[in-house]
Amino acid sequence: MIEVESLTKRYGDVLAADGIGFTVEPGEIFGILGPNGAGKTTTVECVAGLRRPDAGRVRVLGLDPVRDRKRLRRTVGVQLQNTVLPDALKVGEAVALYRSFYSNGANPAQLLTDLNLEHLRNTPYGALSGGEAQRLSIALALIGKPRIAILDELTTGLDPQSRRDTWDLITQIRDTGVTILLVTHFMDEAERLCDRIAVIDRARLVALDTPGNLIAHVDAPQRVHVKTATPLDPAIFANADIEKIEGNGTRTTITGGGDLLRTVTATLLDHGVTATETRLEEATLEDAFLALTGRRFE
Repeated sequence: MIEVESLTKRYGDVLAADGIGFTVEPGEIFGILGPNGAGKTTTVECVAGLRRPDAGRVRVLGLDPVRDRKRLRRTVGVQLQNTVLPDALKVGEAVALYRSFYSNGANPAQLLTDLNLEHLRNTPYGALSGGEAQRLSIALALIGKPRIAILDELTTGLDPQSRRDTWDLITQIRDTGVTILLVTHFMDEAERLCDRIAVIDRARLVALDTPGNLIAHVDAPQRVHVKTATPLDPAIFANADIEKIEGNGTRTTITGGGDLLRTVTATLLDHGVTATETRLEEATLEDAFLALTGRRFE
């Protein structure tokens, strides 16, 4: 669906994309993950034909996004990071306007219903909440019945519930057969939604794999968080393969390797200690980013 080879883009002395390459397969939610300023938006703008690369090759559905921009507009929907409409423009009017750009687009009324926007048909854009405005942005990206949807920083600024609702919506869109290129700087979002992730840092591609494989290659210790009725005596773990025990009253964090959760629960059982809460903390995408780049995700 998408092929990117050695993509390079400069803005004056600033190198925004440095030899980036990846492919996106049909039906994927493909994530581009990285901190703010890493080069994510520049990359997808080149994919969408909004910017011309200085070097490299980009093909979308076999077409050049710049040379064949008019043809690709019929099959690629784009939701940019800062989509802004006139405050007085009503939701229904916006969808009808964008529908007029396509000879064979989606049914506006059905799309409003599918995205839970029907009750907002006569609401001005300026009166929408952040989540409602994002759903409208998605509707405008889908109105042309695209084969590919490019969604850039879709959940930035949303409250936790709106973010989760948007995640569910993205999955539903993919399930209709739309391939999704998702740009994000949220680790949990990428881990939950994406089939594969291109990790970009300082304008370069530093990793490309599934979330699970990226995390699996991290040599990070496991942690088990335990809550007990009374403070836990660290001495009960004297014969166990434990690296570190940190306690704060009735809450204890135990760090180690191997099957740590089994070790902890067996030790507690052997000493007659009842845990009211036990939680295993494993490596995350943030740990993977640290391992790949040598710095924390910011």
